[in-house]
Amino acid sequence: MKVLVTGVNGQLGFDVVNELAKRGHEAVGVDIAEMDITDKEAVVRVFQNVKPQAVVHCAAWTAVDAAEEEENIPNVRAINAYGTKFIADECKKLGCKMIYISTDYVFDGQGTKPWTEDGKERNPLNVYGQTKLEGELAVEETLEKFFIVRIAWVFGKNGKNFIKTMLNVGKKYKTVRVVNDQIGTPTYTHDLARLLVDMAESDKYGYYHATNEGGYISWYDFTKEIFRQAGYKTEVVPVTTAEYGISKAARPFNSRLDKSKLIENGFKPLPAWQDALARYLKEINYGAD
Repeated sequence: MKVLVTGVNGQLGFDVVNELAKRGHEAVGVDIAEMDITDKEAVVRVFQNVKPQAVVHCAAWTAVDAAEEEENIPNVRAINAYGTKFIADECKKLGCKMIYISTDYVFDGQGTKPWTEDGKERNPLNVYGQTKLEGELAVEETLEKFFIVRIAWVFGKNGKNFIKTMLNVGKKYKTVRVVNDQIGTPTYTHDLARLLVDMAESDKYGYYHATNEGGYISWYDFTKEIFRQAGYKTEVVPVTTAEYGISKAARPFNSRLDKSKLIENGFKPLPAWQDALARYLKEINYGAD
């Protein structure tokens, strides 16, 4: 199978291309230099040249706070909404499958009940979430052969993420303050890539939620486990989001995602996040040993 992967230089795109190659598929990875997704003509040109049978669309604007800045909003929308629509249009022309990576931020993060895949409760709190929702709508309104996969708290080898930040901060300071009232589950891109390729190899289309197993946790819980596994003695102090200080973008308190549809459709769930963290620390050469 020939698969076009957008955002190949990001955390997820990098791992998806490796997983495809491992399974003998022909992976064509593109980033902004090869295909600026906000340029419709560039998208059309690449699709005509590559003629993919499936597309894994990982490229996105993901800088959540910067997305709130007035001057950035048109660009955020051009990438997350219009760029996604251009890709969906080309998938329709070629009759190819599309996997769109979305986010827990399409929900408002209220309550404690896990969000279900049907998306009836979509109600974003910020510009990033709103534009990712617009991307979801572009895909579902254009295509029949699509997977929309919502993920949360992503970490991978390529690029910045919470774990790398905490390892740096924990090395510098004896004490760190971390919020304990935002609840969710991390997603390791190495594990997610395996699932996305499983999906590309199937025709079980629709909406899915995909994070690692291992239970719902706070960022505080996650930090404590990061330091424990990395052999740090840094003290972690739990604080509320209000105590931590206001960020430009409102953050969801409830990022619990219901993943039951994965099991129902025969997909293998991702391993526990604690195990994923251990493998990730090894991948980036960190750890108590």
